[in-house]
Amino acid sequence: MYYMGIDVGSVSTNVVLLDEGLKVIEEIYLKSMGSPIKSVCEGLEKLKDKYDSKQIHGVGTTGSGRNIAAAVIGADVIKNEITTHSIAASHIDAGVQTILEIGGQDSKVILLRDGVISDFAMNTVCAAGTGSFLDRQAERLGIEISELGRMALKSRTTVRIAGRCAVFAETDIIHKQQLGYEKEDLIAGLCHALVRNYFSNLCKGKELRNKIFFQGGVAANQGIKKAFEELLDKEIIIPEHFRVMGAVGAAILAKESVKSKRVQTVFKGFNILKDRISTDSFECHDCPNHCEVIRIYSNNTMIGCFSDRCGKYQVSDAKSKT
Repeated sequence: MYYMGIDVGSVSTNVVLLDEGLKVIEEIYLKSMGSPIKSVCEGLEKLKDKYDSKQIHGVGTTGSGRNIAAAVIGADVIKNEITTHSIAASHIDAGVQTILEIGGQDSKVILLRDGVISDFAMNTVCAAGTGSFLDRQAERLGIEISELGRMALKSRTTVRIAGRCAVFAETDIIHKQQLGYEKEDLIAGLCHALVRNYFSNLCKGKELRNKIFFQGGVAANQGIKKAFEELLDKEIIIPEHFRVMGAVGAAILAKESVKSKRVQTVFKGFNILKDRISTDSFECHDCPNHCEVIRIYSNNTMIGCFSDRCGKYQVSDAKSKT
């Protein structure tokens, strides 16, 4: 008996399988490449030859593409990233009180007290505090993104980089390059700039108590971890499955849901990989919002509608409204 969690983000799609004891037995990290449906199917493709559909007893989805993923594969639980990251961290260590999470396009801080979310904040506006900014600068400096953290730890002089804006930060890095600073020092300065941006945007007025978990793809960068520890003067813990914690939390919630309700999973099975998935859209004129409504089809049968603010097309009888 296995439980699947899928986290569909703007940059990556993560798929995990947990066993009955909630141990991670499969961890798949994929680039979304602007096509969440394709990346979800790619994740299932990697599992279909190793597992039977009947072995999957629960599925949970999370992330910005959670509703789309749920419509395509069938999900028992659909939850936001704040909840799933918190559930996964608390499962690993009940003493966690602060979660720092930085993904490709957004970042968040979550405060837990006695295992319950007491406060959180998300940044979905400024790219300077996200992984995509690091990717961009690594590419410009001619460095593999996987090497950024290692190079940052070699720095002897941390360069002060303007980090409040991605555009200004890049301009400042170019200027510092022209002054002759080494790449290691520039990267260390970049890591500190990202962390300062993170705190100024998300952490004002918040008490960041120990234990502190650092989650998300950027946690692979040891330079960012070091910058957090220097700024906070606290130990930062990176959990084993830091890249896929949202998916882990979604899988845990899926197990809890099917067990508590004593129902069978609505997972459609690996056979959906044979289906032809397509999308289209239309503009609703029923109110001044003029929402662009996205429709998803499987073999020409509509399986979901999204993006309408009022939710009128997301109800079960959506077909009669289009």
